[in-house]
Amino acid sequence: MKSSHTAAATFATADDSSLIAYGGLAAGVRLAERCGLPGLVRDRVRLAGAANGAGTAPDAKVMSLVAGMLAGADSIDDVDVLRHGAMSRAFAGIRAPSTLGTFLRAFTWGHVRQLESAARVFTANLVRHCGLLPGAGQMIFLDIDSKVKPVHGYAKQGAAFGYTRQRGLHFQIVTASTPVSAPVVVASRLRKGSAGSAKGAAHLIAEAVNAVRAMGAMGQIIVRGDSAFCSHKTVAACRRLGVRFSFTIAQRKKVRTAVAAIDEAAWTAIKYTDAVFDADEQRWVSDAEVAETGYTAFAGKPKKYHVTARLLVRRVKRLGQAHVPDGQGELFAAHRFHVVFTDTALGLVEAEATHRRHAIVEQVFADLEDSALGHLPSGKFTANAAWLTLAALTHNLTRALGALASTFHAKARTGTLRRHLIAVPARLTTGARTLTWHFPDRWPWLEALENLWTGVGHRLRT
Repeated sequence: MKSSHTAAATFATADDSSLIAYGGLAAGVRLAERCGLPGLVRDRVRLAGAANGAGTAPDAKVMSLVAGMLAGADSIDDVDVLRHGAMSRAFAGIRAPSTLGTFLRAFTWGHVRQLESAARVFTANLVRHCGLLPGAGQMIFLDIDSKVKPVHGYAKQGAAFGYTRQRGLHFQIVTASTPVSAPVVVASRLRKGSAGSAKGAAHLIAEAVNAVRAMGAMGQIIVRGDSAFCSHKTVAACRRLGVRFSFTIAQRKKVRTAVAAIDEAAWTAIKYTDAVFDADEQRWVSDAEVAETGYTAFAGKPKKYHVTARLLVRRVKRLGQAHVPDGQGELFAAHRFHVVFTDTALGLVEAEATHRRHAIVEQVFADLEDSALGHLPSGKFTANAAWLTLAALTHNLTRALGALASTFHAKARTGTLRRHLIAVPARLTTGARTLTWHFPDRWPWLEALENLWTGVGHRLRT
């Protein structure tokens, strides 16, 4: 590929008021309206008495923030991307970044909770309207995890040094997924940077369970998490809510003793990295094996917290064995162990593989940080908490757009969805009291764009 003209014969001018850089926003805004986001915000988020008129028209301000995040904005100033070309003709009520910053800074913790309530109902509407969680009638996974978002400067409220040894703010999220769907965020919470990973986890799990049940998910719910979340509080919350749990457990002395007592004949080879299937013996030849035993956890806590369940163990041969004499590797075979505490009714191999798929939550973190959570943009803690809630809401809205577009886009990364379906240049024309969006011909993902366009109730010109 090369330039078609010399530099001397190439000019540019910014004089076309009919162009829009993000033509796919029309479908995103219309879907948000169809699922009731403006009305939910108007009814539930009430910033009464806020100075400088910050509490007026919260629905228009939230819609402006969500639209900016759909377009890839990762700071308050970036929402100015909405004010160009024909955007004011295509959408009403676009607010300036300064107005949106004042709005976010007016939030108290109570207002953040109001916004979270609106976001939960909106996500439930999205799931029902777009079929975001196919298979939820049989099984649904709730994955909880936390992450420290690094921040810079001393003006950030709540910023502190945590386990990462970086100044930051620490947020938790819970995602919901099924064996055949991409995850959506059903609960989120911002904490100060020095907060422990599991602080408040039991409460957040309860919110997530109630949220997915409100979506109509009637299948078995399994809560998954790493060892930071394997505590008597989170397991008790799962038992109280009537859901299953699957947590990695720290390998303390009692756990190591239980693992060491497993009979050598109980180990089963599994499909793992570099595994080969032996067709004659119908088994995997692998460096990874699994086994299970019974275990009573939290024995040092009051008796009401004692839980007896399954201990799933995966052992993998160590690749680096510098301490083993040459030619005696099998005599001194060493393994690394990964131990899971669970009460699921799945078979051993399936239960262990199911827990490993908890890693899907890391993809959600990557998607969030590739868009609105590129920054936590305000110096005020509650403004950043509201921003986190809106970022999670926008992630779910983007997922819903992909589900309406095509089978491929239903599971694609949100960055891919923005490039294929949202960042589509368009030219607006009016005539006979109608507004026509002209997209580029031969757009590589035109069929998916047409599916999305009609899926939100728009019409196509033929």
